[in-house]
Amino acid sequence: MSAVSDEQVEEVRGLVAAIPAGRVRTYGDLADEVGLSNARIVGWIMRTDASDLPWHRVVPASGRPAPAVRTRQLELLRAEGTPLVDDRIVMAKARMPS
Repeated sequence: MSAVSDEQVEEVRGLVAAIPAGRVRTYGDLADEVGLSNARIVGWIMRTDASDLPWHRVVPASGRPAPAVRTRQLELLRAEGTPLVDDRIVMAKARMPS
């Protein structure tokens, strides 16, 4: 993995914290905005430093939550009124622009 600065970690954290209820952003959206070389770096940041953030609002571009967090993530997104169809996020309606 490429080196990630503390500033980039904090920038990702700030962007995630700013995602309003009912909306989502993708790992790639956040990586692009922060200037990270790979969306997986955002995943690493979320996995290691996001317990106090609305982690459930960061999703794959497919709109399908990862199997490991699927049930909990969909539960949280439904509670916020995020548009879903067949357990998939309706990205055209829920995705925040970069």
